Amino acid sequence: MSAESVLFDAPGPRARRRHAILTVFGVVLAVATIGAVLWKFKAQGQLEPEMWTVLFSADVWTQYIVPGLIKTLEAAAISIVLALAFGLIFGMGRLSQHRALRWVCGVIVEFFRSVPVLLMMYFTYSYFSSNGVFTSEINPLAAVVTALTLYNGSVIAELVRSGVFSLPKGQAEAGVSIGLTPPQVMRSIQLPQALTAMLPALVGQLVVILKDTALGTAVLYPELLQAARDIGTGYSNTIPAYIFVAIIFILINYSLTVVAGRVERRLSRRGRGPRKAAQATGVVGADAAGTPTR
Repeated sequence: MSAESVLFDAPGPRARRRHAILTVFGVVLAVATIGAVLWKFKAQGQLEPEMWTVLFSADVWTQYIVPGLIKTLEAAAISIVLALAFGLIFGMGRLSQHRALRWVCGVIVEFFRSVPVLLMMYFTYSYFSSNGVFTSEINPLAAVVTALTLYNGSVIAELVRSGVFSLPKGQAEAGVSIGLTPPQVMRSIQLPQALTAMLPALVGQLVVILKDTALGTAVLYPELLQAARDIGTGYSNTIPAYIFVAIIFILINYSLTVVAGRVERRLSRRGRGPRKAAQATGVVGADAAGTPTR
């Protein structure tokens, strides 16, 4: 068997022709669908120039886009910070040496991972409003942040746990053999490597947080999606307004992905990668017999 393994055999001439036919059919179908959608938009007058040019007017930006964008970024920023803290605390709790702590953290994480975000927003908003926990102006933001923190923090906790479990067991054994306690091994050897390894998945979860702020419109939070709805109502250009806001969401999420990629590269250059993180503690790994190497 060759050194380079593949998941499936290379397609033969008949398979390549079949793939080419299916590709052409898919492209034609996609073009036809887009054409039908554009024709429908044109029939309803949604492609008229004035429907789009109004989106770049000062009034639309100052009264709708900018305030909605600020509210979206505010809810996302608070939720990201709290979800990261929640995820690290409960992720490490699930890796604790104490069985009771592991069980409690596991129940909390699994429960909030299973509850839909929108349902949590409804529940927390109703609870905050009925019990006067916050003022009426703060209740929508509090409900959005609470729901996003609990759900996404639970997912991040699982990312932390799976990231640590994916590391070679020899590293933990080597750390203990040189006199480190299990918590020290977790903080100095395992957690830095796990965070670097799970960074792509973590960025994906941060993008989910940013997108899910749009659910806040269900609890009267004036975020960017609500701004698009208000623009469509005020200027009778619902479709252009939603498309415009969707483009803004795409640009923000893409920017977040680019920034995370740069952070990942910088961490690698500074020696925070899986191998270099272990070298910083004097442990590179373990050989086949489990003996720590330096």
